[in-house]
Amino acid sequence: MKKIIYSFFAVLIVNGAVAQTKDTTNQLEQVIVTANKIEQKQNSTGKVITVITKEELEKSVGKTVAQVLNEQAGLVINGALSNAGTVQTIYMRGANSGRALILLNGIPVGDPSNIDNGFDLNLISINDVERIEIAKGAQSTLYGSDAEAGVINIITTKKNVDKPFNLDATASGGNLGTYKGNIRLYGKADKISYTLRYAKLKTKGFSAAYDSTGHGHFDKDGYNGNSTNATVKYQATENLAFHSFVMYNQYKTDLDASVFADDKYYTVNNSDLITGAGFQFKKDVVTLTGNYQFSQLNRKFRRDSLDKIGTYYLRNNYFGKSQYAELYANIRLGSGFTLLEGGDFRWSGANQNYLSVSGFGPYSSSFKDTSFSQSSLYSSLMYNSDKINVELGGRLNVHSRYGSNYTYTFNPSYNFNEHLRLFGSIATGFKTPGLYQLYDAYSGNPDLQPEKSISYEFGLQQKIGWFTHRLVGFYRNIKNGIDYNYMTYKYFNFVKQKAAGIEYEFTIRPTDKLSISGNYTFLSGKETTENRIDYTDTTYNYLLRRPKHDVNLNIGYQFTPKLYISANGKYVSKRYDIGGYMVSDELMKSYFLLNAYGEYKFCDKLKIFVDAENILNKKFFDIVGFNSIPSEITAGVSIKL
Repeated sequence: MKKIIYSFFAVLIVNGAVAQTKDTTNQLEQVIVTANKIEQKQNSTGKVITVITKEELEKSVGKTVAQVLNEQAGLVINGALSNAGTVQTIYMRGANSGRALILLNGIPVGDPSNIDNGFDLNLISINDVERIEIAKGAQSTLYGSDAEAGVINIITTKKNVDKPFNLDATASGGNLGTYKGNIRLYGKADKISYTLRYAKLKTKGFSAAYDSTGHGHFDKDGYNGNSTNATVKYQATENLAFHSFVMYNQYKTDLDASVFADDKYYTVNNSDLITGAGFQFKKDVVTLTGNYQFSQLNRKFRRDSLDKIGTYYLRNNYFGKSQYAELYANIRLGSGFTLLEGGDFRWSGANQNYLSVSGFGPYSSSFKDTSFSQSSLYSSLMYNSDKINVELGGRLNVHSRYGSNYTYTFNPSYNFNEHLRLFGSIATGFKTPGLYQLYDAYSGNPDLQPEKSISYEFGLQQKIGWFTHRLVGFYRNIKNGIDYNYMTYKYFNFVKQKAAGIEYEFTIRPTDKLSISGNYTFLSGKETTENRIDYTDTTYNYLLRRPKHDVNLNIGYQFTPKLYISANGKYVSKRYDIGGYMVSDELMKSYFLLNAYGEYKFCDKLKIFVDAENILNKKFFDIVGFNSIPSEITAGVSIKL
């Protein structure tokens, strides 16, 4: 296997050294912001960055943010292909949930009332997103906790606006009683630019739980969501700009009782409020940036099922609140050197109230108002030349509960020419224990330490004429992962996990009309944890819900200047899921999905589109006991004024 990989790299390097091209479009020249918190060309960093552009998102209007992410190399979003409102669990490069940090316009977001602090992707409408940048590999040096496997930066701010008033809107409908709509107003007048957005998604859906008997008459589980946000930017002077934003998202969705079990009267109502402000000052060789963000999240579960045996009534309310402040400076030192110096402060608080009524009478419990904070200082020195790019950085994180921990990053890359570069990295990452894991009266462990990891990666990116591709190998080792002990019923530092894999991505554009892109991910994992049958210590040679092989392929053709059609295929190999209480893990079958998209532009301001998911109506399962999407077709119209 090693000889094959080495030979493959050698062939690619030789080809890249002699490649000639007349194509002036070079993906290595794409400007990104997530790699080092500054605008830079992708060929000036050795980090593995994937960019999902606005044009790609506009051709995914029938999908959700989670579904788009689920088509990227190294990413598995469990729940993305389930009923609307299903919990979206993010697995990046084989890491457990909560190890891929979500950023909103570069600022970390999460839910402190969740055990793993994970952010609910259901709260972000795809119509609100301008672009997405994915940085894979340990990013804790720049972005702190939860970035062990990487970060996903969801960018909603729009650039290059020159008119005072612009409007675009999309309305679509489809089977399953689905309706989607959005409207956006944006513009720039003198020194002020603004954006106002509203998006709606409503669907009758399908039964979340799978009726294994075929005679349960399970009801459909609907979803009703709204997303609203506004941003304002004030360019005070040529060098100084201020911005402010507010976002409110809310959805209500129906739930089922559990795996293979229906429930007609079980719902959850989730909402989040995120607001903040910031500034940026640019003068000569210095750029100074400051940001503040406040978020508040509510999750309210309610079950009123008098037709059920056992629990008749349930009310379970979660509340989370967090604050984030950062200040950092980029200083160009000259001779190719740039220094990034910064610090941030994070505060998180949460509570929970539970009440149930069953045949045994009422029962109540609560997780009282609890909080912790952490402060960080980080520094990164970067060197850039025509050939060599190097980043060396470190972070000191001080936690109010467990003390301090450190991370480092070493990330070199070498450009052979404008078409070929090699890159690699050695980086450490960490994840702090959550509030529930530290302070819950029953299962909390105040002696928990942060989970720590070390990651290695090596790869190349190359462009040969109309062919662009990237090959990356990665390895991550976790020695003190946070886990739940089913013998003592406490959280503890125990999990040992090793994950290794290969990611291959390519784009082919032989003509202006035809584009072919795809990716393949190979994942191998080993995890030492508690046996899921008898709870003794054991080692699993696989990772739950994460396939060994994952393939995505997209083919698009511009038939005329007005007509565009594309087809998308996804293959997921066999993988394991939890089979149930004290039983063996269940092997899930592999599956292949075929999707398609088409649009017709009457003019620059008006187009109609059709988006079809799972065209072959393939019956498949990503989660044991729960249904995945049937064939879904969405058709609509988009207007720009």
